[in-house]
Amino acid sequence: MRGMKILPALLLCLPLAAHAAWMDFDHDFEQDKPWSEVAAQLPPYPKEQNLLPFTVSSATDNRFFVDAESISVGSDQVVRYTVVIKAAGGATNVSFEGIRCESGERRLYAYGHPDGTWSKARNAGWESIRFRSLLSYHKALYEDHFCPGGINVRNAKEAVESLRRGKR
Repeated sequence: MRGMKILPALLLCLPLAAHAAWMDFDHDFEQDKPWSEVAAQLPPYPKEQNLLPFTVSSATDNRFFVDAESISVGSDQVVRYTVVIKAAGGATNVSFEGIRCESGERRLYAYGHPDGTWSKARNAGWESIRFRSLLSYHKALYEDHFCPGGINVRNAKEAVESLRRGKR
């Protein structure tokens, strides 16, 4: 008779156990699914009025900007953007890049030329961001704007708002 009192409680727990097992199945399936990058499309060349400044370090006289119009967050969760670096001596470097928040990696897609054209980067794969370097603009973008707390911004608007607010 005592066993009959426990039976209803056990029957109530069965759906919970089944649900937990199903959730583990979904989680395991997603973990095993390999990440795949979507093809990056080159953005229009940056315009001066669309450049948003960001701080890297007081250890450099270079000025750093991201073209607000170039920012995108792909279905692969890569934050893509055009960065413009203006050196104290007058040189300007333009490049189209991506940051992968999940892995702390960066990728160079193309170099910009003064005539407003792009050259695709050759053999440019994913590289780890140098988090120990004071001069790493990738680190600044990752930590302060595109991946705060290691979590992706949801969309371009969120990234632009972060850049407009400045360093956290």
